[in-house]
Amino acid sequence: MPWLVCGGRVIASLEIASTRRERRKGLSGRDGIEGALLLERTRSVHSLGMRFPIDVAHCDTDMRVLRVTTMRANRVGRLVWGATSVVEAEAGSFKRWGVAPGVELEIRR
Repeated sequence: MPWLVCGGRVIASLEIASTRRERRKGLSGRDGIEGALLLERTRSVHSLGMRFPIDVAHCDTDMRVLRVTTMRANRVGRLVWGATSVVEAEAGSFKRWGVAPGVELEIRR
């Protein structure tokens, strides 16, 4: 299983949505997530069909966080120029984990 790493420290287990279908579905229809979800090749997200609020981190090609937001269910997020992927987790997770703009994340497989 892949892991999400921040500052050299493993902060969460990581699910990866690589296909268009997986990215489109994201966390929709789920009651929560243990860890985080990486949506590859993505610059914007929505929370349509979600049952819980989420933290969203838009990252560039180096996995440097460009923008962090919290989205309530059934919202459409903004497109973030320069972003190439998005990490999602339950709302409040990024604050606990220290994920903020400028931080570089790592995927450990």
